[in-house]
This record gives sequence, C-alpha cells and structure tokens, in this order.
Amino acid sequence: MTKDIITRYKDVRQATLEFCKPLHIEDFSIQVVQFASPAKWHLAHTTWFFETFILKKYVTDYKEFDSNFNFLFNSYYNGVGDRILQNNRGNMSRPSTDKVFEYRNYVDTKLLEFLVDVSDENIIKLIILGLQHEQQHQELLMTDVKYMFGHNPILPVYQDNFNKVNDTNTTTNSIKVTSGLYKIGHQAPDFCYDNELGVHQVYVDDFEIHNHLVTNGEYIEFMESGGYSNFNFWLDDGWSWVNSNKITAPMYWHKIDGEWQYYTLSGLKKVNKDAIVAHINFYEASAYAEWKAMRLPTEFEWEIAAQHLDWGKRWEWTNSAYLPYPNFETENGAVGEYNGKFMSNRMVLRGASVATSKNHSRSTYRNFFNPTERWQFTGIRLVK
Repeated sequence: MTKDIITRYKDVRQATLEFCKPLHIEDFSIQVVQFASPAKWHLAHTTWFFETFILKKYVTDYKEFDSNFNFLFNSYYNGVGDRILQNNRGNMSRPSTDKVFEYRNYVDTKLLEFLVDVSDENIIKLIILGLQHEQQHQELLMTDVKYMFGHNPILPVYQDNFNKVNDTNTTTNSIKVTSGLYKIGHQAPDFCYDNELGVHQVYVDDFEIHNHLVTNGEYIEFMESGGYSNFNFWLDDGWSWVNSNKITAPMYWHKIDGEWQYYTLSGLKKVNKDAIVAHINFYEASAYAEWKAMRLPTEFEWEIAAQHLDWGKRWEWTNSAYLPYPNFETENGAVGEYNGKFMSNRMVLRGASVATSKNHSRSTYRNFFNPTERWQFTGIRLVK
C-alpha cells in the first residue's frame, strides 16, 4: 500500500508541474478576478495542505518551511488560523515563484521520507484526500490560467495543441428511464468525498435524458433567436445577471467581422459549431432549456442514468441545489470544512470535464458552483 501511495503521490504532484511548464514567470502571480487564483498560489496551497494536515501533525520535530505560509496559503479553513482575503492572492509578489517551487520540493522530500514507514490507515486516507484535493486544483489551475489569458488584450497562446473546447458528441440518441425508487450515493469501497456519502433512495417519475450535450451551433440558434434579450426564458436572478453584466454570448466568445470566434488555450479560433458548448453558467443553461421547452436534469436523474450516458467532456449543470444527503456528517477538525459549509446558494454539477485530472471522476461526484459562474468547462444536457 505504501509503495502505491508513494507512486501516486509523485505522479499527481508532477502533473501539476507539467501543466506549469509553458507558463512564463510573469504568469504565475496574476489574479485577474477574485475567483481565479494565481498559478503560484495553487502551487503553494496544494503543498500547504500536505504540510498542515500531515507533516505538522504527524512528524515529530517537523520544521515548517516558512511560518508566514499558513497565513498566505490557507484557503478557507478557519480551524487552522487566519488567512489573507481571497481577492488579495494576486498581491503577493513575494514570496517569489522560485521560493514556492522550493517550498514544494521541501515538502515533497519530507513527505516521501515520512511515507516510507506509514501504516496508519487514517494518515493514508488524509494523503489520498490531499491528492484528490490537488487534482481539483489542477483543474482550477487550468481554468484560472485560461481566464487570465482569455482576458489578456493579446489573447496569448498557452500551447498550440491545447484547444480543450473542440470535442464533439459521439451520439445523438436519448435514454428513457422508468419511474421508481433508485439508490443514490457512493456505494463502492474506493475514495469519495463526504458529500457523496449517505446512500439513500429517491423516487423519480418517467423521464427521457439526452445522451448528448448541446453544441455551439445549437446554442448560436438560441442566441440568434433573441435568447439573451427575451426575459421569458430566464429565471429572475438570471435575467438580472444578464442585464447587469450585458451578457450576449458564452464566456470567451467574440463576434469579429460578423463571425463568432472564441478564445481557447491554443489562442483565438473560429467557433466550431459541431463542438460542445462550454463556459455556460446555470442561468444560461436554464434559459436554453426553457427556450427548447425542455429542462435540466436533477442530480438524481443524472446519477440514475449515468451508466448509459456519454459523459466527461463538460461539467453538466443540474437543476438541483447543493444540499446535504440524509445522515450527512461533518468530519471533526478543519478537514470537516472541506464541503459541508458550502451547502447554500450553489447548484450541483455532475460528470467531469476535459480539464478534469485522470482518475478523478465518478458518477456520484457532486461538484458545485454559484449559478453565475462559468469559467469552468461547463455545458448543458437536456431532459424531457
């Protein structure tokens, strides 16, 4: 078990570094908007997790790398001390990016030494949680870098072969599900987050769910039919969001010389009408569904149908608020702050996306975001 964990630890940590290789030193400290953290912060925060919850707790006489880092790189864990405001993460020209890489090396060395003799199941579970946490941040790192480049006036290329929004559907059929009681929640012995636990039954009526996601071409039809200017399609909060922000298209879309183009990590490209639409928020997904005289699936319908669906290209908005399952229990200590305290004012997304790290998806995974947010690789699946 220890050997497997060591290998996995090295692989996950290296994957984060591999994504950073095309970045220039100036790219690491930029924070364009509050919700998109700098690359340097992601590198340090994922390292801070292992130092704080494992090394400082379980290694005798462990000497922390820098006493300021707990304040600088704690995200939202009130139980482990004060922290900087999220919107100040881009103000840290110091510590330098080099110092953050040094921090990663220091913690990796100490943790790998520690892992050689680890047999405590609770510690191993914490390490696995830390690796899952880093994989979450690998996806956030990619989307945050895209937001940074996508709002740079010259729309820089991250990498020529890194267009993540060019994938298409492989089927156009639908799946019919009969009414009845179905079990929901994580039932396998492998890893899951606490918000997936609490297996319970739900009743659903008959429904039919598309085995394909909405494409750019289909979404353009919605736009050209006045989708963003007709209040009848929008939830009230969504209509306020559209008008307050003067939204007329998905994030990263630009109409140039009468033609829709969008920013990709490979630079500005002509919108591929056959590709699956991305960077849609809940309000846009809901409005599109209303325009089609259909609806979004609930998270339970999605999970029930998942084994028959082609999923994994976009995080898919559901019509379910992010709430606790029956018998949900918050873990003791700061780790208990991981999911439970965010169970308000957010909607559930299911599946995974092209930005999701390898071996970090499952049909019971409950992702969650504010309904206005669309910088993730999000899309639309419909139900009737």
